[in-house]
Amino acid sequence: MNQPVPASPLTERMTFAEKLARECGELAVRESARLSVSSKGAHDVLTQADLAVEHHIRDAVARAFPGDQVVGEEMGGQGDVAADQDFWLVDPIDGTANYATDIPRWCISIAYLKAGKPVIGVLFDPVINRMYTATLGGGAHQNGKPIHARSTSSLDGATIELGWSARRSYSAYLKKAEALMKAGSAFVRRGSGALGLADVAAGRVDGYAELHINAWDCAAGILLVTEAGGRTNEFFTPEGIHSGGILVASTLGIYDDLSGLMTD
Repeated sequence: MNQPVPASPLTERMTFAEKLARECGELAVRESARLSVSSKGAHDVLTQADLAVEHHIRDAVARAFPGDQVVGEEMGGQGDVAADQDFWLVDPIDGTANYATDIPRWCISIAYLKAGKPVIGVLFDPVINRMYTATLGGGAHQNGKPIHARSTSSLDGATIELGWSARRSYSAYLKKAEALMKAGSAFVRRGSGALGLADVAAGRVDGYAELHINAWDCAAGILLVTEAGGRTNEFFTPEGIHSGGILVASTLGIYDDLSGLMTD
């Protein structure tokens, strides 16, 4: 009798990450019924759900893959990993400000990095039940169906999500917004970088850009975009992993122009 072929370590972790993301989404929905909110800084909030979800992720990884390290937004850990090693990189709730004010745009973001580069990306939006998944070389999917970035080739007429954080000045943000409008683009801001990247991958918008974003916010989303046929800047350097940085993600046809506009 033929013996079953064991799953590869990557396949095993992908299956685990999908199940875990769904569990975390369900946990966050339950926690919203007893919401308590505190502030980490200007326009940066924390809820008990962020902590509960990250605890759940860390406990689940420790049980399933003893020895795997986890870096998360709320409990840190980036100082414990080298930028070129294997580890989980998670944002328990991306879009916490939306979550805390009952705006239905937030998600669970789970990525697995191998040698410092994302090879698994999972985003789960429990509000509308969208599970986004990507593996390196395996394409990007929404609820199991392939997704693809648009074929847009000009900023004139494009729609760009322009993320913002208090880590960069208001004037710098407004300068980029003005430049986008002068180039003929519409821009939006919806409060979740991870879902903004998912929208690029799924062809809902043409690009996502932010002057500073942290690695846990975008690790899964970056893999989604590149596996869906889009392009991003080289974010996963040691500096990007440990300190964050600029992010530009878009269709292939507008990447050079959007990148030039954001870095000018």
